[in-house]
Amino acid sequence: MSPVNPRVVGLGTAVTVAVLLPLVAMAGPTGEPVRPSGASAGGDAKAGDLLSGLGLGPRTPASAAPATPAPSATPSVSPERVTRCGPELASPEGAEAQTCVLSEGPDVWARTYYRNATGRQLDAFLVLMGPGGRTVQVDCPVPAQDEPGTCETPRERGRGAAAAYTAVAEFTGAGEGDATPLLLRAGSNTADGEGS
Repeated sequence: MSPVNPRVVGLGTAVTVAVLLPLVAMAGPTGEPVRPSGASAGGDAKAGDLLSGLGLGPRTPASAAPATPAPSATPSVSPERVTRCGPELASPEGAEAQTCVLSEGPDVWARTYYRNATGRQLDAFLVLMGPGGRTVQVDCPVPAQDEPGTCETPRERGRGAAAAYTAVAEFTGAGEGDATPLLLRAGSNTADGEGS
């Protein structure tokens, strides 16, 4: 039989302790503290002696534990959307519109809601005007149908308060060039220009 190498025994012991110690620590105390054998309920050992000897302290009964909510992942909260709209306007020819400035978090954009009961296709020109003379404009074809629709500008990062932005939508006949009369102008904050 070969002699036992003390280094191998020491290494094996170290590995065993390294593996078992974290498992014991993770298990933690469960149930009631263990009484030494032979100790009765009124004996020398106190209920918290074993736990305090391990540095864990006495266990708090569940009924006395303070009610604390379990930690949870912080829910992502969407920023609130704010909408400022001008009045609903209508032209004698049958075009109706309402224009709004919308903001959500750092983004600002304009949107116009329309209905075209004129019987012909229209063009809508929507302009978002911001601080410092900055403007964003989009052109939207408005089909000749009496169904509600929308046209909006791209979102842009706000420069200042959203209240500093205004929007105007103008509706004209489609493809008629500069001679096309303005049928309706709807702004986000005024009742100017209720059509011609």
